[in-house]
Amino acid sequence: MAGVVHATAVVDPSARLSDGVVVGPHAFIGPDVEVGRDTEIGAGAQIARSTRMGAENKVYGNACIGFDPQDLKYGGEETVLEVGDRNHFREFCTVHRGTGLGGGKTTIGDGNLFMAYSHVAHDCNVGDHTVFANAGTLAGHVEVGDGATVGAFTAVHQFCRVGRRAYIGGYSVITKDALPFMKTVGIKPVCLGLNTIGLQRAGVSEESIARLDAAARILLRGGLNTGQALDRIETEAGDSAEVADLIAFIRSSERGVITRLPGRRGGRGGE
Repeated sequence: MAGVVHATAVVDPSARLSDGVVVGPHAFIGPDVEVGRDTEIGAGAQIARSTRMGAENKVYGNACIGFDPQDLKYGGEETVLEVGDRNHFREFCTVHRGTGLGGGKTTIGDGNLFMAYSHVAHDCNVGDHTVFANAGTLAGHVEVGDGATVGAFTAVHQFCRVGRRAYIGGYSVITKDALPFMKTVGIKPVCLGLNTIGLQRAGVSEESIARLDAAARILLRGGLNTGQALDRIETEAGDSAEVADLIAFIRSSERGVITRLPGRRGGRGGE
């Protein structure tokens, strides 16, 4: 079925709209934009340029998608934003394209919810089924794993990572990597242990949750440095895909990971 474009909307002649796309009043779709089938572009929403958007997305009023990166090193080079399927971009959400020096691409997976005023900066990579609460903000070059939650008014520093199924509490400032499967919160962030409720809602087995819990206790409360803790986790926490992901995430960290516990100065393991 052909789409519907409101008479007051502006669509660049080079834009490509698939079947079933609806474009609301005063919306703008710029050059070299592709919009997948059954996507809705709300009143006043803007998709600036060089954006590839999959099917069944919903862009609410006044969201700004695919704009130039807010990076002083950006010199107008051609870069892109790639968006998957079934994402919701709520009012005044902003998502920017990549930079030439950062790989030239910002990517967003499938089934994500970006609440009002949330922001995804240049060269970020966001996985699937994440939730960004109101004004959750990523600086450039951030990676967010599948199923993660970024709380309201939280800021994630450039080049940091938020692990798979991590939960970041509201008003947090993330300046190191936030561990997968864990709860991290605070302006001076601390790790509050396993994101048990999130894991249960995601259908992770009780056996895997128990193994992750054992791994978390060794890592956070075992009195060991990071290398010692990982060696002990490998031998004592049992074999599961989630534990393997936790170990791989920590070993691959370039900025360090947040392991500081509430009420403790300096944390453990060099945090």
